[in-house]
Amino acid sequence: MCLKARHPKTKRDLLNMKTPCLWIVTVLILLQLGIEQVESKKYQRCELTRVLVENYNFHKSFISNWICMVEHESYLDTTKVTRKGNKSKNYGLFQINSRDYCTEGRKGGKCNKKCEDFSNDDISDDIACARMIQQEEGFKYWKGWDRFCRNSQNLPNLEKACHLRDLSPKRSAPGFISG
Repeated sequence: MCLKARHPKTKRDLLNMKTPCLWIVTVLILLQLGIEQVESKKYQRCELTRVLVENYNFHKSFISNWICMVEHESYLDTTKVTRKGNKSKNYGLFQINSRDYCTEGRKGGKCNKKCEDFSNDDISDDIACARMIQQEEGFKYWKGWDRFCRNSQNLPNLEKACHLRDLSPKRSAPGFISG
């Protein structure tokens, strides 16, 4: 369609040959841009607070720790990937490490997940794994929490900033425990 066997004889013939190609290229570029936007998400503090409490039953007494940790680990960006000195990588919103908790390119690790699955806008698998990590190792697993959030005076006041009191779970999140 884009390439014709005969050579153009006029400028009009040339334009007629190029027009379908330009449309195809334009559509492909727009589709690619659309895919990128759907698969990534950069949260705002109160937006993530609301999602974690309402959709995933995060307990309000720990939510400031989770939000502070995520702000310092991934800057609230679901696509964040960080290379570590030990040749491992941290993935996604919760910066889950490829050495122990997931495997690159295939399912594996303690969370039995493909690491790349933690770098999209579906955070349900990230949350399940992050909760398991927090239960096993506590918040100290995350260097961002240990460095910036350990002291409770440094935790964000989500009660005032995000009206935490007004938030409540919308549904029971199957397979999720409060934390």
